[in-house]
Amino acid sequence: MPTRPATNKTLIVVVSRFIKLFANITKLLSYVFHAIVPNKRFTLPERSAPWLAPKNDSVVPRIIWQTNFTNKVTLPVYLNYLFNRLMAPRFEYRFMITEARKAFIAEHYDKDINQQYSRLQIGAAQADFWRLLVLQKHGGVYLDIDAHAIWPLGSVIPNDIDELYVTTRKGELSNYFIASKPNNPNLALLIEQISVNIKQNELTNVFDITGPGVFIQWLTHANVPTVSYRHACNQGSFTNEHFQYIDKKAGKWTREQKTVAVIAPTAAEEAPLNDAN
Repeated sequence: MPTRPATNKTLIVVVSRFIKLFANITKLLSYVFHAIVPNKRFTLPERSAPWLAPKNDSVVPRIIWQTNFTNKVTLPVYLNYLFNRLMAPRFEYRFMITEARKAFIAEHYDKDINQQYSRLQIGAAQADFWRLLVLQKHGGVYLDIDAHAIWPLGSVIPNDIDELYVTTRKGELSNYFIASKPNNPNLALLIEQISVNIKQNELTNVFDITGPGVFIQWLTHANVPTVSYRHACNQGSFTNEHFQYIDKKAGKWTREQKTVAVIAPTAAEEAPLNDAN
């Protein structure tokens, strides 16, 4: 396993606090902005070239991947996007909305994967599955739409590293930041387990079916390279649930899964209920 170069972690934490302060100020000002122009939205590009030419080849392709239910976003989400471009100027940027995710999987994966993906009824669960599938195919760095780098991304992910996962305040693996080469055996393992979870349809929470719970259960922490969120990537500094889901009545997945089953039942699973009627 390649060794990540030592960096002054104290300096990174100090910088991250200044970033958080700046981001929170922009977030407060965004309430004023959207009070004045409530319908104003900014467009996230489907694809954008690096701002600067890459210096060296790297095992993890220099691509940032993000997804959202729409590409028309509020000012805080757009500022979060711009900040990530600033922190990763030598990275290409690629973005997919709901329909584009489905089309990508239909083009690049077999019938079984497509069937399992199509059973997911909550956008966050679909995004969880898609991020693994797109990284397995193309490689790169996945960031949640509210996640932002706190240190230059090219330094966080060395050129010779195969993969990198983020750990939370509790020291657990999460999936809001994933860096990987294409054709990664660990991603293949996670993809297989999510497929099993969908087929079995025994779990009811996005976290456990497609989300961080799968990483926690199936990746051995000591055997994969990790970085603390404190030294790589934070969430929710520039934006929040209000600004992210302002145009989505169902709201965040934590609320949506209370009224919508994460996995659509198959005809066989529905049969006993139909027979009873």
